Amino acid sequence: MARLGTGIGWRPEIADVVEGMPGIEWVEAVSENLCPGHLPDSLLRLRERGVTVVPHGVSLGLGGAERPDAGRLAALAERAQVLGSPLVTEHIAFVRAGGALTASPPLEAGHLLPVPRTRDALDVLCENVRIAQDALPVPLAVENIAALVSWPDEELTEGQFLYELADRTGVRLLIDVANLHTNHVNLGADPADALAELPLEAIAYVHVAGGFERDGVWHDSHAHPVPRPVLDILTDLASRVAPPGVLLERDENFPDGDALRGEVEAIRVAVEKGRASRPAATAGRAPGTAATGGRAPGTAATPDRAPHPSGSGSGAADDAVRQRLGLAQAALLSALVAGTPVPEGFDRVRMGVQARALAGKRADVVGRVAPELPVILGARYRPVFLAYAQGCPMAGGYRRDALDFVAHLLRTVPGEIEDPGVRRELREWWLERSGPVPRSTRPGVRLARATRRVLLRR
Repeated sequence: MARLGTGIGWRPEIADVVEGMPGIEWVEAVSENLCPGHLPDSLLRLRERGVTVVPHGVSLGLGGAERPDAGRLAALAERAQVLGSPLVTEHIAFVRAGGALTASPPLEAGHLLPVPRTRDALDVLCENVRIAQDALPVPLAVENIAALVSWPDEELTEGQFLYELADRTGVRLLIDVANLHTNHVNLGADPADALAELPLEAIAYVHVAGGFERDGVWHDSHAHPVPRPVLDILTDLASRVAPPGVLLERDENFPDGDALRGEVEAIRVAVEKGRASRPAATAGRAPGTAATGGRAPGTAATPDRAPHPSGSGSGAADDAVRQRLGLAQAALLSALVAGTPVPEGFDRVRMGVQARALAGKRADVVGRVAPELPVILGARYRPVFLAYAQGCPMAGGYRRDALDFVAHLLRTVPGEIEDPGVRRELREWWLERSGPVPRSTRPGVRLARATRRVLLRR
């Protein structure tokens, strides 16, 4: 794997800071937020300077029961080509469930949810990863995610699950050490054990991010400074292997430039500390080469792993396997976003925490996607949206969700919004955005539209 070096997640809010930050060798940008024909000037300037840009996907849902959507794969491939990226990345997660496979309403999580670490789920994931690899013009790396809840009756540890995935598909791994810390606090998973089980030679790069703890639950917010335990896990990883790249993620609540530079420097120090403690025999190895001898995925057996039930390890995911996984994921997601009963075996308290976190994130993201709505509704925006979310699961993306939210408010009579002025503003907002093209501002067109509305009311 080519060396990337030290990087930072590029976000529009910190574009100027990132451009002026010394020692930044590469950046990562959320793929779904980029338009290939209209790339931000900041990213173009970085590319012109030779800074590598890696598109990071969040919506494929490779861990879902359905096969990857061809349109989403094509969009990710297009961004990689336009940016001249050496690889693309996605997550080991599911983000939607239901639909034709389960004969149930389609649901969107708006968030990365964990897949069960079972043989069935691994077979589905491996097939989905292979489909994605075939559709992409550059190598794919997949990221471990943070979790608030765990599936009952899991058959593999996280390290074993990731090892088998890399072993069977040759996919690279994006290891998020902040997520290892999250799973340690929330699920009791030992980060050192997970690192010991990983195929370190398959690492493409490493994510580092901050979060916060509330009532014994760690929330992977990407909006807080990187804590010491996360840096310690990074040091542990760097003592085992030279990671090809390490990147700071920050998605909101951005500090000033000095604070961001300080976090990047702390990451460099943590990596150097780990490198210094690496045995002399491995310290000079190329980035991405592990102390185990640098075996490529697919050339060694997973330590302490149970044999696949079929005996072959091929793990082809037939439709029955996908349907079983789909039903399980739909039941979990429905409990989180639609108020249906919690599936047997799940921690009800943690499920409540996750459900509230999903609703809160949904309100926050809709507020960013449609910033006019918090302005129009004022202090009432969040409580009104959370009340809406309780009975109206998200069935599309966040932009669709914003439109559905306003449509819900306008349909409710008497409703949460009784002020005629506010309702008028909401109606204008919805009409402006709900059609295939923006409404014309020409006086003649607006008059004709108003006349038509009057006539239709008669």
